Amino acid sequence: MPVDFLSDSEAAKYGRYYGPPSRAEMEKIFFLDNEDMALIKGHRGRHIRCGFALQLVTVRYLGCFLADPLEVPNEVLDVVAAQLQIEDPSCVKRYTERDKTRLEHTWEIAKAFGLKDFASAETELAGKVRAHAWNTGDGPTACFQYAVRWLRQNDVLLPGISTLTRLVARERERATRDLHDTLAALPSAQQRAVLDLLLEVPPGKKVSDLERWRTGPSKASGPQIVKSLDLVAEIGGTELGRLELDTAVPQRRLDELARYGLTAHSAQLKKHPASRRLATLLATAQRLETKTIDDTLELLDLLMVTELLGKAQREADRHKVVKHPRLAKASDWLAQAVEVLLEAEGWSEDVRLFEVWEMIDAVVPRAQLRSAVATVTGLVPPPDAEDDGGWRAEMASKYATVSGFVKLLTPVIAFEANAEGRQVLAAMQRLPDALAYRSRHHPVTVLPLRLIDPLVVTGPWKRLVFGHPARTDGLVDRNAYVFCVLEQFHRHLKRREIHAPASSRWRDPDAQLLKGAAWAAVKDSVLTDLGLPEDPAGLLAEHADRLDRAYRVVRAGLAANTSVGIDDDGKIHVASVKAIEEPPSLIDLRRRVEAMMPRVDISEAVVEVLGWCPKFMEAFTSIAGTGPHLDELDISVAACLTAQALNITYGPIAVKGVPALERHRLGYVDHTYLRADNYGAANPHLIAKQAGIGFAQALGGGLVAAIDGMRFVVPVPSAYARPNKKYFGPKRGITWLNMINDQAFGIASKIVSGTDRDCLHALDVIFGSGEGCRADVIVTDTGSYSDLVFGLAHLLDKEYRPALADLPDQKLWRVQADADYGALNALARGRLDLGKVTRWWPDILRLVGSIYTSAVNPYDVVRMLQRDGRPTAMGEAINTYGRIFKSLHVLALIDDEGMRRGIKGIRNLQEGRHDLAQKVFHGRKSQVFQRYYEGMEDQLGALGIVLNCLVLWNTVYLDDALRQLRAQGYPVLDDDVARLSPFIRRHINVHGRHSFQRPQLGGGRRALRDPDADDADDED
Repeated sequence: MPVDFLSDSEAAKYGRYYGPPSRAEMEKIFFLDNEDMALIKGHRGRHIRCGFALQLVTVRYLGCFLADPLEVPNEVLDVVAAQLQIEDPSCVKRYTERDKTRLEHTWEIAKAFGLKDFASAETELAGKVRAHAWNTGDGPTACFQYAVRWLRQNDVLLPGISTLTRLVARERERATRDLHDTLAALPSAQQRAVLDLLLEVPPGKKVSDLERWRTGPSKASGPQIVKSLDLVAEIGGTELGRLELDTAVPQRRLDELARYGLTAHSAQLKKHPASRRLATLLATAQRLETKTIDDTLELLDLLMVTELLGKAQREADRHKVVKHPRLAKASDWLAQAVEVLLEAEGWSEDVRLFEVWEMIDAVVPRAQLRSAVATVTGLVPPPDAEDDGGWRAEMASKYATVSGFVKLLTPVIAFEANAEGRQVLAAMQRLPDALAYRSRHHPVTVLPLRLIDPLVVTGPWKRLVFGHPARTDGLVDRNAYVFCVLEQFHRHLKRREIHAPASSRWRDPDAQLLKGAAWAAVKDSVLTDLGLPEDPAGLLAEHADRLDRAYRVVRAGLAANTSVGIDDDGKIHVASVKAIEEPPSLIDLRRRVEAMMPRVDISEAVVEVLGWCPKFMEAFTSIAGTGPHLDELDISVAACLTAQALNITYGPIAVKGVPALERHRLGYVDHTYLRADNYGAANPHLIAKQAGIGFAQALGGGLVAAIDGMRFVVPVPSAYARPNKKYFGPKRGITWLNMINDQAFGIASKIVSGTDRDCLHALDVIFGSGEGCRADVIVTDTGSYSDLVFGLAHLLDKEYRPALADLPDQKLWRVQADADYGALNALARGRLDLGKVTRWWPDILRLVGSIYTSAVNPYDVVRMLQRDGRPTAMGEAINTYGRIFKSLHVLALIDDEGMRRGIKGIRNLQEGRHDLAQKVFHGRKSQVFQRYYEGMEDQLGALGIVLNCLVLWNTVYLDDALRQLRAQGYPVLDDDVARLSPFIRRHINVHGRHSFQRPQLGGGRRALRDPDADDADDED
């Protein structure tokens, strides 16, 4: 079997030296200890001892013996000879004069170190590889690397490369076949027939049922939700969701199959063998059941927030303006009548009622007075009612919008609830029966009291549901009751007090928290990693002491701190950080290095960067789970990434006659390889490449990161775009929340619907960044700030530093109530009850451990810990813990200008990245035309990757420019270098057609331009 799944470089590295080992490897692996020396000294002759030693260190380093033991780098020979005190290493050439000597020595070394031949371990390795492939679904290259590691760890000599690749390919194929057979056997014969029919186009239809199932809704309307619920019912009716697939095969393999099934064409799926086809369709159908529930509830949320609640509030405000003149006139009439009554207090006791009425009628006719009373009663809520601005009444008038789906929602989707949401869920589940009520004696807009739950009708809803004054006929307003229940159902659903177990985005976070044996298994390692004790007493005492000392230090320094002032109300004011004046040396250095940058097309820069990072492409697996297998795949990927980042079609990218750039090839690569999880796996290789460059190290150490958002208009209907006039005008949009480190590199991102508060999603970005994020300090803007995020971030061993725009209005907290902090006493007016933290500490540890191990989504945790903006009991305990660090942070902002400047610096760095992103993402008015979350994630993920490629490209050439200037004797100051921007872009062309030819640089770099040339500063 040919070595078809290994690249040429991977095959060349197997079982042989590929360049000299690193210095660390030389010191660790090629050092000859006493045991080694004893073996070597058992042989006579310098060339024999040297050759024997080379074989010994070679098998230790490579895991096998070389056919020619002298095919080693000169560096290895020199290190070995020096340890053997052989002055002339060239004597080793005599070692191969007798071939039997080499073989005898390999047997001796193998026996001495317990090395086994491959044949004795082949069967065991085959089982291990098959199990690894079954559990992980890794591609053949990853399985091959696993096999090599297993052989090395178990002291088995590596076989020939073709032997091992054949074994890996065979066992991986067996594991895949077993997976398909196992899943294909689970559905019944009827269900298998249903699965196969999914690929057929029904008579009179244009698309297959699978394609129809995969196309989710996008417009928020009642009919769309009904259509979506019908789809949920249709998929659920197959009962495929009841098959417990995750008990039969690993969840990771199910995810892999479902991902493939969600994107592969029906014609492609038809070509697969029956077992693979059924397995893929089964996993896809289960995922689609979850996805359609997610989409339905997302549409419900969008409809409630934007179409019903939002519009009702706007309409209520408009009606308020219209009602004002009527209310003013009625109030004037009533005031005149009451004034007459007040004057009657001075009349004699003999005055009769009709005389009083005559006096009132002379001022306000009785008919007008009755009209005024009716007007005020109708427009003004009773004294004990909450003033809701009238939006509830406006909502109740939209019954036709919701009448279709409220009857289907709970019968189609299974919901569960905790104690807070249980009664509302029960009322929601009874709605279909209540709405089926019909009577010949009553209008259809009322319901009998016996069909509703009066206990869920609270606050202003009472007036609308029961009438004002309350009805006495045992009937209630149907429309008002439906919206009363629906509005509360939606609120509890948002807080996850009501949840859908079959959903992925609307399920119960508490059920996902680690419990019992699962928590016990990881508890010790999690607490060790995070530095958290099981008993918080010592830790809290340490924090309390640190906070007290911080107050006293800041108080002592106030007199000398000229940038801080305290007003008469005790509010503290900190002067804004002034920009440090740019010295002439910086201005000239910036001009020179920018003029030296080679002019480059964005496409050429991306191709060049991919050539620098071969491991980047190794992360791009296909939707079927296999590794890269196309010739010049990097060229096609670069083209697709560039088109996505520029927000253009493939027209200016595709080139006829160039296989890697043919239009159909680009479409295939886009469909097969471009997705968010591949970007997440590939990006760390770019990060690692940039981190080792001198200029990047001058910018920072990579341990500080900042989070901020970019807004994008979505002009097409989408359940994931929300309105905000400030950012999106009359349209809707999304926020691309992204995180960069202090070396200017993007390390994580998340798509947020509309402009939801960043603090709800900040932790998702931090802990969704994977291995690419090493940041210990997180900087955000004010929108990402909350006491809860402070607490969770510090519990998760991250230092949280938001930029607080409202510093004078901040309230700080203290532990010692009687401590005197002088001028800071008004600021430190909050009292911390650390007993709350102690009481909830075991639960807090379990919750934090669940986030740390990715068992639960941080966003869901944040929502779970709050109720309409108010924290739960555990949320308040975490808030209390967070207020310690919020207070320390504010005190540091007051006392330390360096911290304020550092926060401003990295936020400015992020603004620079956003400016570069705006230049790149210029196509189609910089609007996102993706309807679904996954498409948005994929496109903006491609933008993030391309931005990182440009930053890496700039970093490399800026570093070259600085090195050249230093070599020419130009005075390059370190402080000036740290203030250069890696986001310079005048030399990068993003318009026109684009070339994706690999640069012919002979392994070197592009030539830097002459900064003193006449055209050095010309723009492209």
